[in-house]
Amino acid sequence: MKPADVGIAVMVAVIWGLAFVASRIALDELPPELMTALRFGIAAVPCLFLRKPAQVSWPLLIAISFTLFLGQFLAQSVAIAHGVPVGLTSVIVQSQALFTIGFAAVLFSEMPSRMQTVGIAIATAGLMMICGTVGYDFSVTAFAILMISPISFAIGNLLLRPAQGARMFDLFAWLCLCAAVPLFVLSFVTLGPLPLGQALWHLSPAGIVSMLFVGTISTSIAYWLWGRLLRDYPAAQVVPFALLVPFVGSAASSIVFGEKFGPLRLAGMITVIAGIAVMLLSKRPKVLPKVA
Repeated sequence: MKPADVGIAVMVAVIWGLAFVASRIALDELPPELMTALRFGIAAVPCLFLRKPAQVSWPLLIAISFTLFLGQFLAQSVAIAHGVPVGLTSVIVQSQALFTIGFAAVLFSEMPSRMQTVGIAIATAGLMMICGTVGYDFSVTAFAILMISPISFAIGNLLLRPAQGARMFDLFAWLCLCAAVPLFVLSFVTLGPLPLGQALWHLSPAGIVSMLFVGTISTSIAYWLWGRLLRDYPAAQVVPFALLVPFVGSAASSIVFGEKFGPLRLAGMITVIAGIAVMLLSKRPKVLPKVA
């Protein structure tokens, strides 16, 4: 990779790590469904000037949006709002690599390599270690909701394959719009018009800045840059930079919120990241030959 593109990949990883902290700040003032709706509403503004990618049908666009964006980020927001630490959330979300490889093996017969299988085993052991710490500072229900995030992320990754020919910026803008509309409807129904309006009216400057960062920089710009890198380079060169996200998220949350992790949870987080590293840095999975 060119040095400039390496810098872009690192910058995107840092932005995504800091976005977990910005989300937590916004969630101190907004309900999770409204915060997530605003995130995608802000990121969908370019749709005013961009046409929907012709290569992507409406059913596929909605399916990608509801998994890659709505399901992933609403689950994150609800989990953080119910006490799951931001640093831990950033690690769990990256376990999507484990589910992506697993679903690809089941649905597309893309069998993982030996090293990827080792990575899956390591990451799974780390998740089990983290599960052993659940129920003390946050509930089992909150952790179960959080696990929806990497699973939705993984399904969205696979659904995104047929849309690879579309322009990334246009595609992600319309994906955000498809997620924003039902989320605003959900917010209106669950909160009611008056509380919804009051929540928006009383948003503090810190909350506004956090939402602009999450919606514009983290969702719109960072995803576009990431898509451009994946277009110009093999995924094996780009995807490992995502391993920086949980480190940035955990470090930032520790500094901003004073989050600390016990020995078992910290060991589990490190084990998950190590397993993901093994999966991402190993050779591509083999495709089983089709049976006539």
